[in-house]
Amino acid sequence: MTAISLGMPDVPIKLAERRKSRQIQVGTVAVGGDAPISVQSMTTTRTSDIGATLQQIAELTASGCQIVRVACPTQDDADALPVIAKKSQIPVIADIHFQPKYVFAAIEAGCAAVRVNPGNIKQFDDKVKEIAQAAKDHGTPIRIGVNAGSLDRRLLQKYGKATPEALAESALWEASLFEEHGFRDIKISVKHNDPVVMVNAYRLLASQCDYPLHLGVTEAGPAFQGTIKSAVAFGALLSEGIGDTIRVSLSAPPVEEIKVGNQILESLGLRPRRLEIVSCPSCGRAQVDVYKLAEEVTAGLDGMEVPLRVAVMGCVVNGPGEAREADLGVASGNGKGQIFVKGEVIKTVPESKIVETLIEEAMKIAEQMEKDGVTSGEPSVSVAG
Repeated sequence: MTAISLGMPDVPIKLAERRKSRQIQVGTVAVGGDAPISVQSMTTTRTSDIGATLQQIAELTASGCQIVRVACPTQDDADALPVIAKKSQIPVIADIHFQPKYVFAAIEAGCAAVRVNPGNIKQFDDKVKEIAQAAKDHGTPIRIGVNAGSLDRRLLQKYGKATPEALAESALWEASLFEEHGFRDIKISVKHNDPVVMVNAYRLLASQCDYPLHLGVTEAGPAFQGTIKSAVAFGALLSEGIGDTIRVSLSAPPVEEIKVGNQILESLGLRPRRLEIVSCPSCGRAQVDVYKLAEEVTAGLDGMEVPLRVAVMGCVVNGPGEAREADLGVASGNGKGQIFVKGEVIKTVPESKIVETLIEEAMKIAEQMEKDGVTSGEPSVSVAG
């Protein structure tokens, strides 16, 4: 019997060639160059509460976060940085606003990088030489993080508002000050709450420098709105090869930011896909409750790491074909479901047994894949309507 190859080719089609950026090292994570695009988040705890902060970092790490940022608005927060930087399982970036002294504290604390916002640090430009020297001595990268809401007053006067040109000019001006002191271990972000402005700002930056770029739509909003804004903006830029690390900013628990960020990268083929549920949107042809089936199967397989594609289909039009193309699938109708494994019908079960059977078969396939050493892959995306 001839084996049928399922999923995408070994070498997936690229959306675009990656922009050639210089590579920096943020702790154990390489950013830029040919390094994989990394996903970041930021803790919501008071950094001075070391236990709570480390607990949240552990939760983020478990969800796939690769770099974490912590706020440092007070001396108590700065005092907590050495312990947090040492005990965190992933690189810690200190987020500094207003007070240059905390930049030096974060560098001394052993943070993997420091984020500075030149627009709201008074006399920041006067401190660049000292900061550059301290960062160079400790091998600490600097992220120049420009935000629309805290743009330098000079640029607001020049452009009237936070335009793409204003954001890019601010970042490049600050980078040039570091360059004057021989420091180029820099990455840049230019965030705006409007995805169109943000996308155009990053396009300008990408055309004018080779620094690695951290993508973000700032104050993106609640989970639904923020997910859409981030997906649209990141999709536009990443599809052009622009972007080296991302943070989805949501008014939601940080773990949700990581889930969305990882899913964006997986959907664009920029990260190996893991479990993928393919389910039809339902229509008048559906003879089962597709929504309920898909939700129950998703819940039952939550946490599965292998690249398994499961199709949950609700009618006879697209159902059998989609189910055959998946690693595992069900085509439902007339109160029963045909279960497919690797393109072959293995059994027909009552509707009440569909979820249970799919989960059982998925576990068998996953176990075999793990034995065979299959831990990542590129299952193809299948959409039925």
